[in-house]
Amino acid sequence: MPTKPILTVKDLSVVFPDNNGASSPKGGLHALEYISFEVCPREFVCFLGPSGSGKTTLLRALARILKPTSGKVNFIQRQQPKIGMVFQQPNLMPWRTVLDNIKLPLELEGMGDVKARAKAQEMVELVGLKGFEDNWPRDLSGGMAQRVGLARALVHDPDLLLLDEPFASLDAMTRERMWTELSRIWQAKQKTVIMVTHSINESLFLADRVLVLTQRPGKVKLDLKVDLPRPRKDDIRYTPAFGKLALKLRKAIE
Repeated sequence: MPTKPILTVKDLSVVFPDNNGASSPKGGLHALEYISFEVCPREFVCFLGPSGSGKTTLLRALARILKPTSGKVNFIQRQQPKIGMVFQQPNLMPWRTVLDNIKLPLELEGMGDVKARAKAQEMVELVGLKGFEDNWPRDLSGGMAQRVGLARALVHDPDLLLLDEPFASLDAMTRERMWTELSRIWQAKQKTVIMVTHSINESLFLADRVLVLTQRPGKVKLDLKVDLPRPRKDDIRYTPAFGKLALKLRKAIE
């Protein structure tokens, strides 16, 4: 893994104003407090923590949807990096087919239709949806819809991929299958990924590092390297090495 970071976050804090509009150290809702970390190119980092620890707030700050109250987010290689984001719900446009949903970011960038359709088709095949290009969102299962959302986030070749608990709404069996699929896609594209999750098993199966956040205000309590071999298969979750790491994460959360 390269040692020079692609992203550095230093003393990031987010305070939401209270009913009186105050967001000072003494007032407002303190979501994140002095978060600092670095991410290297092609690294897969998971943020793990309880509800209300500021995980989604952190992603919104990294995506520049939300301006931090204090601290800095620096992308080393670009001033304006390309960012792809996958949300808890796929948020597909019901009047567009699978292929047309995927190529939407390219249309917004002004790419010609022929080239955009070709790139979208590549993503269709990458996420395992070949043959479903002309299907409508209403005809897709939850797992298939999230594959479309992932393909849409990847189609414009982002520098950073942000995943906000993308499998939280899926049933347990589908969610576990999606871990394997996401791991395969990450191996193929080698993107830099930051993902937030509630699941210890999910974080360990997917990540190179897991950072545990405390209860609000969220602070980094543990930065754990996941030294498990890749590619990871489902049975790795039943190994002593996996169990040892899971115990460390559980103790950090508790």
